[in-house]
Amino acid sequence: MKMDETAGLPAPVPAQLQTFLAFDYGLRRTGVAVGTRLLRSASPQASIHAAGDARFAEVARRIREWQPDALVVGVPFHPDGASHENTVRARKFARQLHGRFGLPVYEVDERYSTTAALAEARTPDADAGAACIILEQFLRSLP
Repeated sequence: MKMDETAGLPAPVPAQLQTFLAFDYGLRRTGVAVGTRLLRSASPQASIHAAGDARFAEVARRIREWQPDALVVGVPFHPDGASHENTVRARKFARQLHGRFGLPVYEVDERYSTTAALAEARTPDADAGAACIILEQFLRSLP
């Protein structure tokens, strides 16, 4: 992390150089992808196969490794846009990420991301592929 020598605080990262870590939350597995605003593309990372505190320990390791400027969480909805149990769980996960790590967390409507990941077959890890789709959707929405 670059330090601002005048204030002793981290220097702000130029917007075009921002890095994001994305998650496709699931009860048993959480897909992970990393990407940058400059390239507007995402790379799959190994999915997290853990729950509870073990999941957050692995998230913490990924945050240390990638040092993202913000996090992105896919939030599932029914095809008609209605919420369901997994919508609530994903939003809770997003709130917990923000609370534990203090980074901005953005939610992205992730309807059909896993289906698209399986169809694209970008990676044998469908959850990581879905996280890539979620992150690229988010990156395309940025100015």
